[in-house]
Amino acid sequence: MFTNVEEMQKFGKQQLEAATAATTSFSKGLQEIATETTDYSKKTIAANTSVVEKLLGAKSIETAIQIQTEFAKSAYEGFVAQATKVSELYAKLAKEAFKPIESAYVKAPAK
Repeated sequence: MFTNVEEMQKFGKQQLEAATAATTSFSKGLQEIATETTDYSKKTIAANTSVVEKLLGAKSIETAIQIQTEFAKSAYEGFVAQATKVSELYAKLAKEAFKPIESAYVKAPAK
């Protein structure tokens, strides 16, 4: 596998660099997901507050039902869009985080 100590040290260094790169990518990906989730939460709270204000100002039951129906539809569509976006971010995270490890594996000496 290794013919001398220098090759073994070089291999160890490559593995450490790959692990460091993977950890950095993983951390950045999680941070991106957390930021996206926080932004979505803020938007959702603002939308909920707006709907409550509209409901409090509704002059009739029909108006209140219409406001609630429109809100439910937009909330559902927003949730589906957000879930899709977050699942894409997780897929990107996995791809980016394992790229350095995959590269190091390819470079590893054969037995």
